[in-house]
Parts: sequence; structure tokens; C-alpha cells
Amino acid sequence: MQQRGTCAVVGAGIIGVCIAYELTKRGVDTVLIDKDEPGRGSSYGNSGAISPASVAPLAMPGVLASVPGMLGHPDSPLFLPWRYFPRALPWLARFVWASRPSAVEKSATRLAEIHQQAVSLHEALANEVGAPEVILKRGHLHLYPNERALNGDRASWRLRERHGITFTRIARPEILDLEPQAPAGYQVGIYLENQATLRNPFRYLHAIFAKFLDNGGRFVQANVQSLKNDANGGWTLDTSSGPMNAQHVVVAAGAWSRRLLRPLGIQLPLETQRGYHVQFRGDAAAVSRTVVLTDHKAFFTPMEDGLRVGGTVELAGLKAEPNLHRADILARIAKRAFPQLEGQPYDTWMGHRPCMPDSVPVIGPSKKRPGLWLAVGHGHLGLTDSVGTAKIIADGMLGP
Repeated sequence: MQQRGTCAVVGAGIIGVCIAYELTKRGVDTVLIDKDEPGRGSSYGNSGAISPASVAPLAMPGVLASVPGMLGHPDSPLFLPWRYFPRALPWLARFVWASRPSAVEKSATRLAEIHQQAVSLHEALANEVGAPEVILKRGHLHLYPNERALNGDRASWRLRERHGITFTRIARPEILDLEPQAPAGYQVGIYLENQATLRNPFRYLHAIFAKFLDNGGRFVQANVQSLKNDANGGWTLDTSSGPMNAQHVVVAAGAWSRRLLRPLGIQLPLETQRGYHVQFRGDAAAVSRTVVLTDHKAFFTPMEDGLRVGGTVELAGLKAEPNLHRADILARIAKRAFPQLEGQPYDTWMGHRPCMPDSVPVIGPSKKRPGLWLAVGHGHLGLTDSVGTAKIIADGMLGP
């Protein structure tokens, strides 16, 4: 294989692994570096949704009114502990500013561009790495208790319509046609046919990682402590395994990216949104596709090894211990919705989702540092945008 320079990719989540694999396909001598096993961060515990319809940013008009409700209310779908409020305040200010109608339209346009062909890109990649069975193409179903609740989300659905997203409003009988065990309290649904679900994100990531290694890529398990320009115009990475050199560096270290970029003069308004899931072991038959209970912001996903229930956002930083109450909320929601889950054992998980105030990730070359590339801030949509992000980085580095 022809070599086209050297590259170090920092971060072995789904974003970093896809970038590393794409670069080796194009002949780049690539090393992937992470302090943990590939895929053990937020990529391990995501809800598996491949969701190109998610063009509405988290900061929508009117979000300022919801901020007081986040503070000190541990059952809120969006929770900010009082102790973290001073640290989060600069990010929150940007978050509220990003909710202006003009800013929302700009964010949605950019998100729609990044999401292009996400489902077909994942289908092609899953086939390429020998794991086509992990892709479930049954669409996504968003459930609302009633018309009033649906009207509360009217702005986000209109935003999707303006960006070419197709969906169907359905009533209770059609909901039951799709999901016979749908909870009784939900009378209205929105069905997005052209979405997909990944039934085992961790196995999928490792299939991609294996192909990366087959292509001659290398993995180093180490902590990257700093990045420095070297005398030859490339980069030196100071790691816990010793110094490493590369012509290019891609930072895809999720919520930890700020620590590496700040000493280089790159100040990203990046915050960690701590997400939780509970996974009921065994039977996942309560749903047959991704189902969203919109009043709880809870995603139900039929995984290969059980039913996963994910959701909620907690702003509490990188150092705080997992707040198991957040996982307990999800378990209670799941058992109320599907009483057959009562008594079924489950596991809990918490991960750090790196999010920008406007929900738009930073993808591409650094304007300040030649040879430095950023793939940071994908929030809830790292899985959706991973393959597309890899192509954007590779095209920018090597040409389409």
C-alpha cells in the first residue's frame, strides 16, 4: 500500500476509529492512541441511534425558561447540580445565545450537511467490515402522550421539515401496528422511516478497529499528555509510553479534547453532557426499533444482548462520580412503560458526551496549527456522524 505521510489519531471512540480506518484505506501510516481499550468511552454506552433527522440543536428558542428547572431538580431530563453551576455558567451563556432563531437555523443547516447519507454510509461500512447484521433498518418512533405534547415540539418538527426530513404523524392504532407493546399512555406518534439503529455499537466499533489493524494501522494504549510542533514541521506527542512523532495529528478525544487543545491556543467551548443508560439483560422484545418516549427524553433500543434505555443530560463535569440516581430514573421510566421488565436484572452505565453550545461539532483543520485536525463536539450524534466525519477529515488531509 502506498504511504501518504504519517498521522496520529488521538481518541479511540467511534469517531477516532472511523477516522483511523479511513486514513489507512487511503494509504496513510496511522497510529491510533487512547488511554483505554478502543470503544470504552461514550461509544460503548450510546443508544445506537443512526439519526440523520436530528437536525434540531439542543438549544432551541425558549430554552432560557428551562434553565431554572435544571438547577437542583435531580429528576429533570436536563440536570445541572448547583455545585457545578459556576463552572458551567460560561457554557450555559453560549448555550442560551445559540438558541436564537437565526442561530438555530444556522446550526440546523450545518447539522443537516454533516448528517448527509449517514444511514447508507453506515450500511456500507458494516458490510465492509463484515458486520452487516448490526444495522437494524426499521426507522425510529417518537411517542407523545397527546396532541398538546406534540404541539410543544412543533418547532423542532417544522425545523426538520425545512431541511428535507420526512416523517409521518400516526395515531394510536398505527402505533400499535408498529409496536404492539407500546405503552398505553401514548396516543400520538411520529414515525421516521429512514432512520436506523445499531444493535451492538461496541461490536461494530471493534469490527472497524480490526480492519484498521488489518490495513497496517497501529494501536498504542497510552495517555497523550501534550502536543507540540516539532522542528520538522510535524508534531511530537508526549505520551505515557514515551514521545511519538507524526506529520498530522487528529484530536478526537471527546470531552477530554479541551485539555490537549488549550495549551495550543485553541479554546473550544466544549462541555461534557454526562449520559446514562440501563440495559436489561436478556429479552429485548419490548420494542422492535428505536422508540423515544418524548416526555421523558428516553430512548428504548433493542440491542443484541438486551433492551437498552438511554437518555437524560447531566452537566457535572469530568471528575464527579456517576450519579446512580440518574440511571434509577431511567429504570423507573422503563418499568412503568413496560411492566414486564419488573424484576428483570439490568446493568447501568455513564459516559461523557462532548457537546458544543450550538450542538455543531468542530470538524476539519486547525486554522492556527498546520497539521492539526479536529473532530470534536459531536454530542449525542457521534455514532450518526462518525463515518461522515472520517471522510471529511480524510478528504481535507488528502483530497477527495
